[in-house]
Amino acid sequence: MQTPAAGDAAPIPTGVVGLDEILHGGYAAQRAHLIEGRPGSGKTTLGLQFLLDGVRRGERGLYITLSESRRELHSVAERHGWSLDGLEIYELVPPELSLDSEQQQSLIHSSDLELGETVRMALAEIERVSPVRVVFDSLSEIRLLSQGSLRYRRQVLALKSYFLLNNATVLMLDDLSSEDDDLNLHSISHAVLRLEQITPAYGAGRRRLHVIKMRGTPYASGYHDFVLRRGGVRIFPRLVAADHHTAFVPETIACGVSELDTALGGGLDRGTTSLIIGPSGAGKSTLALGYLVAALERGEPGLVISFDETLGILQRRAAGIGLPIDAHIEAGRLRVEQMDPADVSAGDFAGRIRDAVETDGARVVVIDSLTGYMSAMSGQPHLVLQMHEMTTYLNQQGVVTILVLAQHGMVGRMEAPVDLTYVSDTVIMLRFFEAAGRVRRALSVLKKRTGTHEDTIREFRIDAQGLRVGAVLENFRGVLTGVPTFEGNRADLLHDRPSEAAQITASGPGSHGAA
Repeated sequence: MQTPAAGDAAPIPTGVVGLDEILHGGYAAQRAHLIEGRPGSGKTTLGLQFLLDGVRRGERGLYITLSESRRELHSVAERHGWSLDGLEIYELVPPELSLDSEQQQSLIHSSDLELGETVRMALAEIERVSPVRVVFDSLSEIRLLSQGSLRYRRQVLALKSYFLLNNATVLMLDDLSSEDDDLNLHSISHAVLRLEQITPAYGAGRRRLHVIKMRGTPYASGYHDFVLRRGGVRIFPRLVAADHHTAFVPETIACGVSELDTALGGGLDRGTTSLIIGPSGAGKSTLALGYLVAALERGEPGLVISFDETLGILQRRAAGIGLPIDAHIEAGRLRVEQMDPADVSAGDFAGRIRDAVETDGARVVVIDSLTGYMSAMSGQPHLVLQMHEMTTYLNQQGVVTILVLAQHGMVGRMEAPVDLTYVSDTVIMLRFFEAAGRVRRALSVLKKRTGTHEDTIREFRIDAQGLRVGAVLENFRGVLTGVPTFEGNRADLLHDRPSEAAQITASGPGSHGAA
């Protein structure tokens, strides 16, 4: 028996990316923690990461397994690129199931033993190794041997007391094989973490973690998405915008097209969210690209979250309108994250944006498009809440955020699949209109919280010279109905000669403006 060590119940690292943030430092030292979840939810990987983190810190670790063999554990480690050297593994499995002929400890089938003997053997191994970190996998075997909830609770309580007397920090894994005993151990565990796996009707399965309890320690409540990939479990803490704020200098950034910047009251402001809304093909992505490239040319890092286009198509389209981004990608100033709506969770989405902002220093973030992101969410309310937290977080980081949202249809009355205007500081609406036998595009700024803006309608074009914005078109009617009609003079419209209007060129913001 040992006396309590220094740092009793102090947080120690979990070895899992994101989990320390959720637990406000990590697991409580010299306490027993219950990790529960269905088979395949990631409990074993979570336990191995905890022990391997201890090995890297020079701490002795012990993995006691009643459900998986040593060979299976090594196989799991190899798939993640890990080595289990320096980690003690004690297995209670039948001899015929073990292919390691050189192992030194006894091999015993748990079903052939009395419960007391099984527990005594585990305690003897703990006494021999004197570990700092222990993973006990799994409690379901103890539950089966107990043949009753009272005896089961008493045996687990005995294990917990022994761990505490030996100053060990323990993770007890439970696969929830019995619903009747689902909550049996919650009251005797210092902390309870549940891993869940959800399989949607289409797309990849989603995993999430829920901290049910943690005594005497604050923690981030709610569900936290996580992924299980090569390299182990990575958890994405639920984003709470109020916990993240960075001081920044408010300023207005321009894209260099004088007429467009004028319509926006000088440009877009740092720490604000702009929504570009309109039908498919109206030029929403190109408009966002103009402000992004202007920022990149000033040396400001940027991020594009693309649901609708591959990286190759984005590069070719940008080069085709005089806004090449290849050099910025190669220089590391621009990060493009291509996402499949069927395979991304809300936490993964938020995690990638946080990485770009907090690690790469991204100052402009473009999400193209929210229509694609909606497909990744289980319902509209979740999308609105998620985007509210995300945009608030980005605003508090001083980031210029540009959201692209496609409306249903291309001409006529249009409706947005979700209303995000209330989370947007600036709203830019694009429309098609017909004049002089051609399909043309019109732009108007409907809202800007941080300053004045034009209440006009301007024509704009996208061609090899980039984005061109014309003068104010005064003779419009029916724009907000979705069927704008131009009744003015044809001479007021943009022509094919680039010299007649402002342009964005690849030479940088310094050369932008009216020719």
